[in-house]
Amino acid sequence: MPVIDIYLEQGVTTRDQRKAISDAIHVAMVETLAIPDDDRFHFFHEFPEGTVFREDVVFGIPRSERFMCITLSFNDRTADTKKALFESLVKHLRQTAGVSEEDVAFRILETARENWWAAGRVIDPSTGYDERMTSVAE
Repeated sequence: MPVIDIYLEQGVTTRDQRKAISDAIHVAMVETLAIPDDDRFHFFHEFPEGTVFREDVVFGIPRSERFMCITLSFNDRTADTKKALFESLVKHLRQTAGVSEEDVAFRILETARENWWAAGRVIDPSTGYDERMTSVAE
């Protein structure tokens, strides 16, 4: 049951663009983490002008006003799986939502499997994952 928080400045995206961003993230998560297709919880946090402070050039790369920080919360995965997820996210955000890799940063917050609960969700005790996940990404 991943929870995704997308932080960005108010007014830099439309509702349709936010939906495309959500769709891109979800496809990458299903593709890479093998989460169930109906397991989507995405929250957009938009901040008014004057409440977000960042540099226009970070790590030597120019960032636009559309810069967003995406926090992905889920249970533990291997470093290789997280690397593959970052690559898939960048690819799908570019293809589906027109978001350049220069305008996105990711952060993963991992938590123990037992810290998640939702009505209707059944956990396979041998893996700790939703029982509908046929192939579990490490």
